[in-house]
Amino acid sequence: MGKISKDQRDIYYRMAKEQGWRARSAFKLLQINDEFNILEGVTKAVDLCAAPGSWSQVLSKRLYENSKDSDDVKIVAVDLQPMSPINGVVQIQGDITDNYTAKRIIDVFGTLADLVICDGAPDVTGLHSLDEYMQAQLVLAALNITTHVLKLGGSFVAKVRIFNSISCV
Repeated sequence: MGKISKDQRDIYYRMAKEQGWRARSAFKLLQINDEFNILEGVTKAVDLCAAPGSWSQVLSKRLYENSKDSDDVKIVAVDLQPMSPINGVVQIQGDITDNYTAKRIIDVFGTLADLVICDGAPDVTGLHSLDEYMQAQLVLAALNITTHVLKLGGSFVAKVRIFNSISCV
């Protein structure tokens, strides 16, 4: 009998492909929204560390569906890597630790964002203390740029991998 790949056994991977999502992580954002209603009233959203783009896809689908005027909706996806285009999403290939990236985001909106999301994760090295440090630095960088682009009363949502100690975050 042939080997079955992990991807073929992973129900969320299969569901994501069947439903047109770029990655199974789309289901994380959908679940967060189902539980906390984070997308309600949002017209300007930023997706940090966006590649491959499944969270941006969710934003595009939900924000344009829920908006009375689609001209009000603006979504910016930021990543170091280029991504395939997503309808209704402006892509910025940039570094979230660079202040110029924050300026570019604000320039797209003409104002501050209602929501900033981040599903970024550094490459895992296998050295737990280094992996923990890199994850914390990524989240801190996301928080830092968020302080420049998020309006007062806006929401920030990030994926954080839990280690033994996340005290620095």
